Amino acid sequence: MTPAPTSARPPGRPRTGVNAVVFAATLSTVHELGYARATVDRIAAAAGVAKTTIYRRWPSKGALIVDCLLDAFGPVPLEGTGRAELISSAIRWIAAKIGEPGVGDAFAGVFSDAVSDPALRQVLSARLQDPYRLALQDALGEPENRILFLIDVVVGTLLHRMGMTGEPMADADVTALTEMVLPHFAGDAGTA
Repeated sequence: MTPAPTSARPPGRPRTGVNAVVFAATLSTVHELGYARATVDRIAAAAGVAKTTIYRRWPSKGALIVDCLLDAFGPVPLEGTGRAELISSAIRWIAAKIGEPGVGDAFAGVFSDAVSDPALRQVLSARLQDPYRLALQDALGEPENRILFLIDVVVGTLLHRMGMTGEPMADADVTALTEMVLPHFAGDAGTA
């Protein structure tokens, strides 16, 4: 009798793809239930994983949401040759991302939680804002304070619209926002 072949894989659930499954379940749950009702328990159930699986990777719902947003956003596509084209492409990109199901809700929710949670605010700043700020600073040759102001104006406006209407900003309004922002930021670095 020939022995049964043995598996090289350790016992238990395969680990590849767990983050992707949890991120998809997070956005889906936030989209369906809203940020506040999208608890770690509900996200774990939607992902088909144990709550402990989530807490082994992320110490809090806020940390999970930040990583989920980083995954959803990916790198900022800075397209174009001139400053106006780079800024316009960045504005249209973030407006489109915030308009994806669950993304704007998750972003607004974690942002709101960070107002009264200094540790979460630090995570948001270091992990979510800084990579995009640095990419824009490098591409535009602008000082940190002007890039932070650009981010505040654009993201703040987009999240405000989501909060007030429950809907992402319409394309025509994104165009109007871009046209309002460009005169201030598209000139020479540090002017306007």
